[in-house]
Amino acid sequence: MSSSSATTTTTLPVLAFLLLTTTAITAAPIIGLDSFLSHQSRMDPHASNDSFLSLPSSVKKPLSHSSDFSLSLSLPISLSLHLLGDFPSDTPSLLSAFLSAASPTHFHCSGTFFTSSHRFFWIDLRAGPVDYGPSISGDGVIPRGEFHPLAALHGRPKSNKAFAADLASLVWSAYHVFLAPSLRIPVPFENSLVIQFVHVHSENEKDLAGLDWKSIEKSFRFEGKSNGLLLGDQSLSFRKYEIRYSECSICSFAISRSINSYTSRFLFDNYTLIVSEYLDSKRLHQILSDSGDELRKLAGVPEEDFGRVVPVYVFDLDYTSLLLLDRYHQSVAFKDMVIAVRTRNTQTVSDYSCNGRHVFMQTRQLERPIVGSILQSMWGVSPTHLNWSPQHNETLVDYTWSMGQTPFGPFSEMLSLSFVQKDAARRNVLSVETHGGAKSLLKQKQHVEFVQRWNLFKYKLNKAVSALSHLDFDMALFYLRSSDHDLYAIHSIVYHASQEIEASLVCFRDPPFPWGSVSISVSAFLAVSYIYARRDKLFRNKRKQF
Repeated sequence: MSSSSATTTTTLPVLAFLLLTTTAITAAPIIGLDSFLSHQSRMDPHASNDSFLSLPSSVKKPLSHSSDFSLSLSLPISLSLHLLGDFPSDTPSLLSAFLSAASPTHFHCSGTFFTSSHRFFWIDLRAGPVDYGPSISGDGVIPRGEFHPLAALHGRPKSNKAFAADLASLVWSAYHVFLAPSLRIPVPFENSLVIQFVHVHSENEKDLAGLDWKSIEKSFRFEGKSNGLLLGDQSLSFRKYEIRYSECSICSFAISRSINSYTSRFLFDNYTLIVSEYLDSKRLHQILSDSGDELRKLAGVPEEDFGRVVPVYVFDLDYTSLLLLDRYHQSVAFKDMVIAVRTRNTQTVSDYSCNGRHVFMQTRQLERPIVGSILQSMWGVSPTHLNWSPQHNETLVDYTWSMGQTPFGPFSEMLSLSFVQKDAARRNVLSVETHGGAKSLLKQKQHVEFVQRWNLFKYKLNKAVSALSHLDFDMALFYLRSSDHDLYAIHSIVYHASQEIEASLVCFRDPPFPWGSVSISVSAFLAVSYIYARRDKLFRNKRKQF
């Protein structure tokens, strides 16, 4: 799509284009501190030294002022919404800000939006209507109709306010999925990341169709440091190992112990019950975890002394029938490993539908499911259709954004990653690093140094969050590493102060005897007793004489 000039009237379909920009967080104004930390980031990018020790006195003095010791960090992010098409005159239209068009890519399941590898995505509101989601039962269905925000321009005409409300709902939903996705598991920062492919195959001549290790590895390799999944000096390596199924007694035991069966009804001439098998992923994970040392020895996997290691166990079974994990999945991610399985069965009809047609699962194609599982295990990236809801206190399922360039969900066949997964991978690591031991700090004796350290610690955390809002992950990592020095120093101050605490014993003294209250109580008791004893004489005149 193009236009000859900025004033040309366009007849484009209604296109909502979202350019993701950010707003910085204003930190406490301390003169000279910003320039000092910027200089430190250039001289010591890995934050190996404690910056507090080299702070000039003119900067330390403002840090001595007491402040609230609570931590409250916020991350405001602004969205630029660009509407292209035939809109009313009062609708803001910023055609010149349209920077890029979508790449022409074939989709098995056609949708109305596209997420780019760069930080933008577009939505075509005139396309459709579309419907996709679970075909039989389940949550997260996108229905065909005018009530879903994606179908805002379909059905009956709507007023400008109704259209704006639908558009706001769509933007809010996209914000939670694309800019603030949920963290699946906490992932600590490690300099070395190792992914071990362990291929358990059943024959001498391996069939690698649908299991291209190079394609999987390529999905995590990016040109340019700012476009990748790694932070700072992190390194990512892939290693491949093989095990013959016939020579692995643990493998056959794990598979046989994990096989379960279920029944389902199909309508042929009449309703027929069919018994099918599946693998229990939790039981399989437990067996593999208990026998991890023996499996590594059998595959020839060396011991990794440092770094984070995620093994990917791929079972290439010589079965003719379909065998999935937990009935629905080709690959399942755990905190410490990834398990994938395939048999000789090539495809099956899934429990999902798209635009009135059933979605077929290519059961021999494992690259995309493995990529999604590695993202979950290594970087804690949550699938696109899962989002944690604090209001419901549970995980909600919504397939609205599970199309296009994503390795998650049944409605896309793309293996590449969008900005959503790449930003979430780095953001998750920094979010976990931010939550350290700040809550375990106690009162201290060296008040001045403690206050200076604490204020500098909070300042660096605010700068880290500000760098996150600018999507400058390397600078955020520097501030977090630098804040660790202050956090450790504060712990040291608290520890040394606790060593100087001396216990003392104060003897308890009995309070003086309460003579006054006892005297009043005794007097009142004697008075009541006297009245009770003389009641006949005192109340004689009130009795009736007969």
